[in-house]
Amino acid sequence: MLLLVWAPKAWHRLSPLKSGALLWSRGDKALHVGYRRLSGQVPGEQSRQSHPRGPRFRTRLLITALFGAGLGGAWLAARAEKEQRRQQQRTEALRQAAVGQGDFSLLDHWGQARCKADFRGQWVLLYFGFTHCPDICPDELQKLVHVVEQLEAEPGLPPVQPVFITVDPERDTAAAMARYVQDFHPRLLGLTGSAEQVAQVTRSYRVYYSAGPKDEDQDYIVDHSIAIYLLSPDGLFTDYYGRAKSAQQIADSVRRHMAAFRSVLH
Repeated sequence: MLLLVWAPKAWHRLSPLKSGALLWSRGDKALHVGYRRLSGQVPGEQSRQSHPRGPRFRTRLLITALFGAGLGGAWLAARAEKEQRRQQQRTEALRQAAVGQGDFSLLDHWGQARCKADFRGQWVLLYFGFTHCPDICPDELQKLVHVVEQLEAEPGLPPVQPVFITVDPERDTAAAMARYVQDFHPRLLGLTGSAEQVAQVTRSYRVYYSAGPKDEDQDYIVDHSIAIYLLSPDGLFTDYYGRAKSAQQIADSVRRHMAAFRSVLH
């Protein structure tokens, strides 16, 4: 933008002034012609600087992008490695807790004898409860079934066997278990047995249970610990999930255990 200041009449001689101004003069008459910069730049300079171009600029952009991608990849790798170490430490700590050691002998809901070795080579999700449970057991079994269904829908993952062991052998006969499990999943296996057999398997998995007093109809509630157990194909206790864990969280955990699994029996 030019700011013009006119003196009377014509001009004759041009002489330089300070930066940003020119003087046209003739005798004692003068014309001052000057300009001032807008934003400290001459016209056209701002547009050239706001759109840098050329191979140098593109090279800088490429280097910056590659550097950022490298940092992001390194962060993700470090995070994955840290999560893997944490899971391995947890798995080792749970194994040292000696949960689920030894064998068991029970009857399935078809009346066939079952032992721990029957599930060797399979991933197992195991829950302890009883068929007369009013709400918690149905909710937890439904959650367990949702986990199994999620994993079943993913090609390439090994199947997971859902198992339900009663803590109420007095009422939960094989026939009662058969009627109960059919409402959840076609592969849900119900296991029962004598009071001594149930006591043995619950001690092995450190499951607390206690039958309450009977009412006038001889009905009662069994108080028991609430957890879903994960067993590896080696038959070893691998993890457990409390009531606060969602089906999605459990499924994610099972996937991680499957990916990290290495048999210790070979």
